[in-house]
Amino acid sequence: MSENNDFSWGPATGIGSMPGGDAREAAKTVVGSFEDFPHLPELPARGPGADMVGRTIGLLVEMYAHVEPSGWRISDRPGRDTRRARSWMGQDLDALEEFTQGYEGVVKVQAVGPWTLAAALELRGGEAALGDPGACRDLVASLAEGLRAHLAEVRRRVPGARVALQLDEPSLTAVLRGQVRTASGYRTHRAVDRQVVEGALRDVVAVHDGPVVVHSCAPDVPFALLRRAGATAVSFDFNLLTERDEEQIGEAVESGTRLFAGVVASTDGPLSDPAGSVMGVRTLWRRLGLPPGTLAESLVITPTCGLAGASPAYARAALAHCVKAARSLADNPE
Repeated sequence: MSENNDFSWGPATGIGSMPGGDAREAAKTVVGSFEDFPHLPELPARGPGADMVGRTIGLLVEMYAHVEPSGWRISDRPGRDTRRARSWMGQDLDALEEFTQGYEGVVKVQAVGPWTLAAALELRGGEAALGDPGACRDLVASLAEGLRAHLAEVRRRVPGARVALQLDEPSLTAVLRGQVRTASGYRTHRAVDRQVVEGALRDVVAVHDGPVVVHSCAPDVPFALLRRAGATAVSFDFNLLTERDEEQIGEAVESGTRLFAGVVASTDGPLSDPAGSVMGVRTLWRRLGLPPGTLAESLVITPTCGLAGASPAYARAALAHCVKAARSLADNPE
């Protein structure tokens, strides 16, 4: 995995989700916005199976689920919901393939990581898989196999590109702290041991021989744990950082871990000038005593989270703004 740390990323990219339900329009927008770092768009507005969790369930090997009012629940065999998830993924890959003809840069695909999946996926009795260590191990193995096949399919469709894998782990901090609620809502699942969490993440990261980003738009991202698990980069909402995070960030940068800094709001609102959007990043670099010249090579600029809740016009503007903010940082790191 060491080869990935000296790997050249584009200066900006998106997180994953986009508004609307038109796969071709979303792919055209994303590829047009990020000429050297597009990603596979996700369109959750289409309904169950197009959502973040449903898409990833569609990738699992020998493990199936269907939609209940409470969420996704384990099934004995693939049903309509799994088939729908796979069909939409196929449409999304068709659209990506169409708009990346001849492309030779990096392309990013996203899947839900093992711990957020374990917190979201219900066993037959209605409780989250998170509460059953055996079910968690099965889920990690199934996800690893599914991702291996999915990444091979992406490489087949965009043969000139190098594929980056993003694992979405918004529930990771809650899993580590024992804050994931049980089905009744009255209790929480016991905190999972940090070594178990790290080991499962390492197993999933290891299926990809390219760069792996772990994304969380929750507070208190465990930077050091993700680094040990083999993540090439960590993606986070820059606005949620506190002084407690700064030491871990400094260590991550010095060890060669890239940072995907979410600085552009993911829902409609006024956009500041591009230089203003990255002012906080410059300030953090100064506080950490890091050389300004390392900013552009250590950072990728992104929205704070997915853009599914934005209007189409704002989503397009936000993606363009990420590119302009990254350019501002490269042109004027001081």
